Amino acid sequence: MNIKLEQYKIFNEAASTLSFSLAARNLFISQSAVSQTIRLLEKELHTQLFIRQSKGVILTKEGKILHQKIAQALSLITSAENQITHFQELSQGELLIGAGDTLSENYLMPYLVSFHQQYPYVQIKMVNRTSLEIIELLKTGDIDLGFVNMPLFDEAITIQECLQVHDIFVSQQKDNHIYTFKELAKEPLVMLEKNANSRQYVDDYFASQGFLLQPAIELGSHNLLLEAVKNGLGKACVIKEFSQAECLHQQIHEIQLETPLPKRSIGYAYLSRKTLTPAAFKFIELLPIMSK
Repeated sequence: MNIKLEQYKIFNEAASTLSFSLAARNLFISQSAVSQTIRLLEKELHTQLFIRQSKGVILTKEGKILHQKIAQALSLITSAENQITHFQELSQGELLIGAGDTLSENYLMPYLVSFHQQYPYVQIKMVNRTSLEIIELLKTGDIDLGFVNMPLFDEAITIQECLQVHDIFVSQQKDNHIYTFKELAKEPLVMLEKNANSRQYVDDYFASQGFLLQPAIELGSHNLLLEAVKNGLGKACVIKEFSQAECLHQQIHEIQLETPLPKRSIGYAYLSRKTLTPAAFKFIELLPIMSK
């Protein structure tokens, strides 16, 4: 058997995109070169790897098996090649990150500052989007690293947990009453806009308990929620970890719930079949390791 690594790389791109033309474009070769390589592989392996259709191709059972193993092997090879680079100081390049507004302001900023201090010549570009929009930006290559709300499942994306947060309700005045979900749902509530991922999480959880939240006020950022509570506009749903200073100085007070909301997780995400850039790799190293 005389199959070269380059042939497997072409096969992997074609199997990942399910398009010979897109694979050719991504690899900067001709479509005929991709087709010829696949034919040679199929001949060498004595099996059909793709089923040709009018709109692209699909993998055969044998093709799926080969793709799974080849993708893993190429990932290991690429990681080994790039790991040497990762240990070198970054003197140029860029760090492309996507995250929501709240995470950017309350979680990522200290790590961005630390990264800039260590690698001042690397340009940092941050885009603020929802979790689903961040996944799409990863797939299109517009960002290298994204921070998303978990759980979120996508076969093309690898997600690693990096932070656990707790959603709580707070009020301007101290309130010793222990609220049920039914009681809280009737209160004048201040919450994020409905398209925010953290708002959807709380809405879905209350709905699972049989209660529909209808806030009196909807705002566009976590900081505005805190300001609204401090000015007595209602009881707000905020992230505990990002509201500790206000709670400590008794500007706001946590409301006790009969059943606390379950904690949720934030993860960093990247495209599974694409090796992390040296800048993204170094940024991840700055993040605290989650204990098991």
